Amino acid sequence: MKSVFITEYGGPEVVQFSSSSTIPKITPEKILVKVFAAGINFMDIHTRQGKYVNSRTYDVELPCTLGMEGAGEVVEVGKGVSQVKPGDRVAWCIAWGSYAEYATVPASQVVKIPDTISYEQAAASLFQGCTAHYLVNDVSNLTPGSSCLIHAGSGNIGRLLIQLAKTRGARVLATASTQEKIAVAKRYGADDAFLYQHGNFHQEVLAATEGLGVDTVFDSLGLQTLRSSFLSTRKKGLIINYGNVSGSVKNLDPLELGEHGSLFLTRPRLADYMDSQKTIQRRADDIFNLLADNKLKIEIVAKYRLENVVKAHELIENRTLIGKAVVAI
Repeated sequence: MKSVFITEYGGPEVVQFSSSSTIPKITPEKILVKVFAAGINFMDIHTRQGKYVNSRTYDVELPCTLGMEGAGEVVEVGKGVSQVKPGDRVAWCIAWGSYAEYATVPASQVVKIPDTISYEQAAASLFQGCTAHYLVNDVSNLTPGSSCLIHAGSGNIGRLLIQLAKTRGARVLATASTQEKIAVAKRYGADDAFLYQHGNFHQEVLAATEGLGVDTVFDSLGLQTLRSSFLSTRKKGLIINYGNVSGSVKNLDPLELGEHGSLFLTRPRLADYMDSQKTIQRRADDIFNLLADNKLKIEIVAKYRLENVVKAHELIENRTLIGKAVVAI
């Protein structure tokens, strides 16, 4: 069996490829899946870098087969599994091991894939689709006429957030790191977009909102943008910090939230909003239905074989890969 794994944390050089790995054994409450496609995500890079070593939410141990999102066909089910059977088409996320020809996955984390969705579409949409889904539908309170600011609007989750926010009737402002990426954010539905690197995007946001600021900020960048996000938000507004791609803010005094207008700041994690199989399937069904109806676009811009997946990691880490990439197994 082919697989991609790590035995230590570090840069792309620690990624190993094997064509003679052992097919994982089935255990109770798990299923064995023949993997046909795996999503490639920033979370895979964070796993490789060791950012989840002390995480209570995302339990990762070495050695680790990489890939936390995948899709394939059920081969075998373990004791206690009744919701799926061999031959079913399934997808999953937040369960490591999809960079391989076979993976064992907790049955509580898999969803069934409708016939209208291909394995590659499922592997490209579940993790980021469910992330955008819970952020828009559970954490924020976007309504017709409300406004939001979405950082990294050209990124995979940023594009989904823009589209889902528009379905709720919100006005969407976005940021990006280059003029090319600004154009991408606008193509996916942003009403306006600004550069974020210099930290003064809040001036453009305030100008666009008659000095009030937006109701909600979706901030995946962290250190580079968070404090300017405070300046971009209306009084009693909400800042959702769901990532720290540019680094963690480690010197934040809660008093700052009061000084900027009694703001609300939350740092949610997907796992806490995927706490039952029923919830996961509901989110997946919403995303799959929107994809099937062409109301949601997810562009697969690149496909890699297992032995070449480290190249995708390098491009994503350097932020030069714009759009979703998958491993076609």
